[in-house]
Amino acid sequence: MNDPLAWVNGSDAPEKSSLDLGFMALTDCASLVVAATQGFAQPYGLTLNLKRQASWANLRDKLVTGELDAAHSLYGLIYAVHLGIGGVAPSPMAVLMGLNQNGQGINLSHGLQQQGVITPEALKRHVHQSRTKLTFAQTFPTGTHAMWLYYWLASQGIHPLQDVNSVVVPPPQMVAHLQAGRIDGLCVGEPWCASAVQQNQGFTLATSQAIWPDHPEKVLGCTQAFVDAYPNTARVLVMAILEASRFIEQSRENRRSTAQLLSAPEYLDAPVACIEPRLLGHYDDGLGNQWQDPHALRFFADGEVNLPYLSDGMWFMTQFRRWGLLREDPDYLGVARQVQQLALYRQAAEALGIAEGNSDMRRSQLLDGKTWDGSDPAGYARSFHLHALADNANRQALR
Repeated sequence: MNDPLAWVNGSDAPEKSSLDLGFMALTDCASLVVAATQGFAQPYGLTLNLKRQASWANLRDKLVTGELDAAHSLYGLIYAVHLGIGGVAPSPMAVLMGLNQNGQGINLSHGLQQQGVITPEALKRHVHQSRTKLTFAQTFPTGTHAMWLYYWLASQGIHPLQDVNSVVVPPPQMVAHLQAGRIDGLCVGEPWCASAVQQNQGFTLATSQAIWPDHPEKVLGCTQAFVDAYPNTARVLVMAILEASRFIEQSRENRRSTAQLLSAPEYLDAPVACIEPRLLGHYDDGLGNQWQDPHALRFFADGEVNLPYLSDGMWFMTQFRRWGLLREDPDYLGVARQVQQLALYRQAAEALGIAEGNSDMRRSQLLDGKTWDGSDPAGYARSFHLHALADNANRQALR
């Protein structure tokens, strides 16, 4: 059956029952794995086939061609494809829901640790005094990790595109690159920061939640064509993953069993000891500091995590503009309204009795003291001391 009007006509059965979902080997793919394997999809008539991808570029290409129906995606990946950034033709994309907030990290190498470069101040001194540039890895040129890394470095007075080198490394390969001395630092999702600490390959200098508490992170992404062809399928997929997200957070025991599940070879292929502590919010930075993080990785929080706020999508575009990935200002709000599937998400949340949130925007303060609320994205993109805005754009802005 393939009737896009089924919902209107009173049937909410999925138009497509077997879905191929892409994911990367990261702790924050948890809600997809739980939905697919723990009985959350079947009641909706869905079979979810999980497909682990080798890199974010691989995942992007398969999503665009339709080889994957939907995927655990980087926020910035979906927007980059939609806007045609990064060597791909623009293709209308959709964010169905947020999958998680927080839980990424910036680590430095054991070599820097031995040199006493263990604070932001020491890193800034080292970068500005050393003749050789440090090399930092992130996971995708427009991805969340690139944006957290750039934002954090810039907040410490380090220009991420001039003062250091930046390279792309798929998440599971990060620790090997550190070990081989190919990189001096990295920004990646768990469990790879924790894994590096446990293998004595450096330490965690900053967490992404210290940059922006409860920041948007991974999303459930797909093409707009998928939503148009299979609206009921998209809606019940969101419902199944919302239920799985709620389950993960119902108890510490559920988080523990989720860590166990994720450790399997077909998912993260990593020891539970690397996954569980930070999934439970317990951090050990590798420098002797331990803490229970108040803004650790979260998947649900009564739906707060999952609403695809317009302002969240807009923020990534402001950073693309800031770092020269966009040569001019897009229609920030217009693009976000195209991509963020708010109406569909709210229908799914309402059907489950989950708070849908009245506002399409949210207000946050980041570590440099700047407030982001989506009200003036073009001004916000230009408000930073360190940036890579094109000179002609600067001149136009000053006229």
